Amino acid sequence: MKTDSNILIQAITPETAGSLPGLFFKRVRQTPDKTAYHYFEKESQQWKSITWSDAYYRVSRWQSLFVHFNLKAGDTMAIMLRNRPEWVFAEQAALSLGLVVVPLYINDRPENIAYILNDANIRIMIIDNQQQLKQLHSIYEQLKNLTALITLVPGNRLSAISQNKLPLYYYQDVMFKDNCQYQPFKGNADDLATIVYTSGTTGKPKGVMLSHNNILFDTWAAISAVPCLSNDRFLSFLPLSHMFERTAGYYIPMMSGAEIIYARSIDKLAADLQTVKPTVLVTVPRIFERVHQRIMAQIEQKSKLAQILFYTTIAIGWKRFLVHQGRHNWFPGLLLWPFLNQLIAQKIMLKLGGHLRLAISGGAALNNDIAQFFIGLGLTITQGYGMTEAGPVISTNKLDDNDPFSVGQILPGIKTRFDQRGELLIKAKTVMQGYWNNSKATNQILDHSGWLHTGDKAELRNSHLYITGRVKEIIVLSNGEKVPPADLEMAICNDPVFEQVMVVGEAKPYLSAIIVISEEMWPELANAAQINVYEENALANKKLCKLVTKKISTLLGSFPGYEQIRRVKLVLKPWTINNGLLTPTMKLKRNKIISRFKNEIDDLYAGHI
Repeated sequence: MKTDSNILIQAITPETAGSLPGLFFKRVRQTPDKTAYHYFEKESQQWKSITWSDAYYRVSRWQSLFVHFNLKAGDTMAIMLRNRPEWVFAEQAALSLGLVVVPLYINDRPENIAYILNDANIRIMIIDNQQQLKQLHSIYEQLKNLTALITLVPGNRLSAISQNKLPLYYYQDVMFKDNCQYQPFKGNADDLATIVYTSGTTGKPKGVMLSHNNILFDTWAAISAVPCLSNDRFLSFLPLSHMFERTAGYYIPMMSGAEIIYARSIDKLAADLQTVKPTVLVTVPRIFERVHQRIMAQIEQKSKLAQILFYTTIAIGWKRFLVHQGRHNWFPGLLLWPFLNQLIAQKIMLKLGGHLRLAISGGAALNNDIAQFFIGLGLTITQGYGMTEAGPVISTNKLDDNDPFSVGQILPGIKTRFDQRGELLIKAKTVMQGYWNNSKATNQILDHSGWLHTGDKAELRNSHLYITGRVKEIIVLSNGEKVPPADLEMAICNDPVFEQVMVVGEAKPYLSAIIVISEEMWPELANAAQINVYEENALANKKLCKLVTKKISTLLGSFPGYEQIRRVKLVLKPWTINNGLLTPTMKLKRNKIISRFKNEIDDLYAGHI
């Protein structure tokens, strides 16, 4: 397969790979001396690199460790590591021995971790640091099967908490250092490779069972739609415990021979972008929203002329994109682009490293205005859609037929149909084997003909897929009007004042919203409402709430009257993964938020039936 830049992508097909460890082995044989991974070493405070042959040796050592603990094909093991090369090495070693890998989020809640470890019968678990050790210490009495806990942190760096009944080992102490012979995979491509527990917005997580073939065919279909260059540099920062990052930020680069750079943390993402200068960014809409808010806050402080130039750049840049896509005729304003690009757009793109050729957005819907904003500045964004149960990618926009307001074209090899409610159903080699230990849930999502029910309402127009709502995530007002809350929430979050929003109103006469106010923008908002930020119950001030509902009314100007927000509850404390109000992919846990704010929601409807 060749790209427009005539760089040969040494892509490894699913048939050639045969399995996920086969993919790794073939990559090592094809490009042994090519750099595979970059990471930041804390001890030396320097960025380091690892070649594919180096990776091969390290995987062999991890294999010896698992053999040392008498793990056999079919056994389950858990990885709870931040994104780093060891995540890949441990997984590849486990998969090559026929083990089933269960990834865990490093910032998941202890009770969730305990449930997954027990449900999946985890025998051995790999962790990063002391914080995770504390989490496990708090739930150890609940764990039934854990026989070995391996940490990457040396014992002398751990506190006294390590001196307890936890079966703790430092991996360097139990790792064979010499004569480690790589053991090739002896299983079948349809064998279970991983159990991925979906975070879910309600109820207990469910373990999605994916085979080697499920993942290989989905990865191949994805790069068939959006080619990856062998000289691409992916910046990995979304959790590898989620199949979106695992596929787009791990298997796709491996299949294509590209490099992976592990960011230090999300907090240091802006600095890392400018240091390592990636060419591909796999991200979620929330990252775009945050960058957009920061840029807009800065633009508001600029002169009127600077603002006019900025918005002109975006408008012309957007039309330029449409011209290149064949959806707009050439126009004289394009002659201004080189000047505006150098004066405005390039300076902003430099903050993203200056070398990004592609940003892949997934995990949730990207707001149309924000997509247009960044594309207008010259950033190529291809939005996709998927779900863990589907392997995970279902669709993505091709670069030469990119409608960023859609979630792209269905990947090759995936069949689709729509039921009478408009729900999207798919059938493909990529669809999961089922939910682990949960046949009831499996039968609810996979019908007897093998069609996977996505739960999303969608439409196909001009070969592009458009998600129009959720089958279940609908608020039904007391007058019978049906409202998809996500659309309203995205529109409200366009204003940088509003950090997070959840619309409520099920069976009520009108809609209300619980809103997290941006801490940075709070003083400015309070000043506009002529109140003191330090006064007691300032967030409940009637003048403030009236000002906020007025701002929201402007943002929702294009929505029907019954979809307007009548009352608001304002808070400053963000909803996070740690406080249990966001899933690890930063989606709202609606039931949890409603439960947490039950009294406040009741107050929003006090006096109304």
